[in-house]
Amino acid sequence: MVQTRVIRKLKIFGRKTKMASARINLFCGVMLTMLAAGLILWGTSAAADDGAATYKAKCAMCHGADGKGDTPMGKKLGLRDFASPEVQKMSDDELIAVTTKGKNKMPAYENKLSAAQIKDVITYIRQLAKGK
Repeated sequence: MVQTRVIRKLKIFGRKTKMASARINLFCGVMLTMLAAGLILWGTSAAADDGAATYKAKCAMCHGADGKGDTPMGKKLGLRDFASPEVQKMSDDELIAVTTKGKNKMPAYENKLSAAQIKDVITYIRQLAKGK
């Protein structure tokens, strides 16, 4: 009789242990997912901030703070608005190539900016076009 009670308690204890273990695993999974999402969002925000700073330092003088090309130099050069259909239909790779190698009156920035900086600027330009 005593052995039966002990066995029952051990079985109940085993179930509780399994349930507790499952809860801990679920909690850890949720926390890791939240951490990963936070890191991704933080990285995107940091890239946008870096892209904005680089854009303001290197691009805004011609393209304007809003990307519309509505500056004296932008008007003189006939720059397109980044929100225009012509620019929006270009892929990121095409925009990166124009920024890196230059095109027409656009100077090349391959020796002035790193590949990461150029990519960050393109990300920022896409945000400008969306009005953010």
